[in-house]
Amino acid sequence: MSLANIAYSPLLTWANPTLSSLEEQAKIPMFGTDPVELGLKGHEDEFLRRIAADAVYQRLFPQAFSGARSPYTIDNVTKALAAFERTLISMNSPYDRYRYGNDSNAISNAAKRGEVLFFSSEHTGCFQCHGSWNFSGALRYDGGPLPRVIFQNTGLYNIRGEFSYPVANTGLYQYTNRREDIGKFRAPTLRNIAVTAPYMHDGSISTLSEVIDHYAAGGRTINTGPYAGIGHDNPNKALNVHGFKLTESEKNDLNAFLNSLTDTEFLNNPKFRDPWKR
Repeated sequence: MSLANIAYSPLLTWANPTLSSLEEQAKIPMFGTDPVELGLKGHEDEFLRRIAADAVYQRLFPQAFSGARSPYTIDNVTKALAAFERTLISMNSPYDRYRYGNDSNAISNAAKRGEVLFFSSEHTGCFQCHGSWNFSGALRYDGGPLPRVIFQNTGLYNIRGEFSYPVANTGLYQYTNRREDIGKFRAPTLRNIAVTAPYMHDGSISTLSEVIDHYAAGGRTINTGPYAGIGHDNPNKALNVHGFKLTESEKNDLNAFLNSLTDTEFLNNPKFRDPWKR
């Protein structure tokens, strides 16, 4: 994970202009009701009382917000969360050391071949959605303009009925009400992707190997059950999700490349461990 991806997930600024900062994004899981995550809506006062009663926070919040009349506010909680999130920058994977650190031995030969496949228009075309140094497409740079982030329908579903995607997972359509936006989601970063299973927006694919199969087929086919359908034929599917052919060896190479994006130093950094269990 990296800061750049957090700042623009899951919504696009032109779809929901209020989500342009980590501070605002933090309120979604805190107070959102569809779905309920932290379930704090209606319990704000109780939540702040608990923060104020905690011995650790009694020391830290006045230090961080010394000029405030009361340091224990929702705005200050989201500022604290965002300040921590901005430290979560993962940029020392084997691939980073190979590509940006000039260490030719940082990744395997299989991963090097997989890199060629990943960035090849003639083969997989993965980079078309997972571009940039963050492998997530358009990024916001400090001092730069807001990017137009692309949402794509990848042919994950093509069910019968009013929508081609499950009603609870219609993607960008939920915010635009445009039928052409059904099933469109933003491509996430691929950094540390090998340790973030299950995959896709709803966790419906278990392994990276199965994800590669999905894109190689140009969409997922589900033969039975309520979600049965041929994703390849979804009318909203992105044009660049057209499928491709890989040998088993090439598939293994692509998997090796994706695994080379794992930053073990970041993942094992003691600064990011649960402070209540140290």
